[in-house]
Amino acid sequence: MPEVEPEALPEDGAEAGAARCDRPGKEEADVRPLRFPPARFTRCPPPPELDEPHPGNLAYSFTMPCAASTPLVARETAATVFDVHRLGELFDPALLLVRELVSCACRFTEPGEEVFLSLRHREQVLRLTVYDTHERHAHPLLAASCDRLRRAALRLTPELVGAHGGAWGFAAAQHPGTGTRTWATLRRAARGA
Repeated sequence: MPEVEPEALPEDGAEAGAARCDRPGKEEADVRPLRFPPARFTRCPPPPELDEPHPGNLAYSFTMPCAASTPLVARETAATVFDVHRLGELFDPALLLVRELVSCACRFTEPGEEVFLSLRHREQVLRLTVYDTHERHAHPLLAASCDRLRRAALRLTPELVGAHGGAWGFAAAQHPGTGTRTWATLRRAARGA
């Protein structure tokens, strides 16, 4: 078998990607240029959102250990998030709610377990959600007693939420696991109001 030498690049003016035929009896005109489909490059994973932080892209979640320091850590973390996202008039009431909701969640979570905090802002509404590991009681008297304890632990929540056109409550958690979900919403004042 004869030794094959690598083919040189096409000279100026020659069509890139054209094939040369070195077989006897074939004319250069019979050879078609090679065509390749356009390459599609995708970036995996997609690039991150590069918008400046603002209330509309505030979406954070934190898992924290149940400990005496957890409400303070949650408050300080939320303060940084709210400051970076320029939360404005909701900054102070939101921080009070974070501390109270996380304190309540820690009261209803066994030591060594975790609480989960979610901060979201959509359509002028800030939503704070906390999950603890204390499952809702099936027996109505036990459930009512537990609900009274939760309401007592959330003394500031009704006033803060009411002053900002929001809502609050608690129910059985379905995500991220079992336990109880407590939430509170605060509505931003309409611009020009």
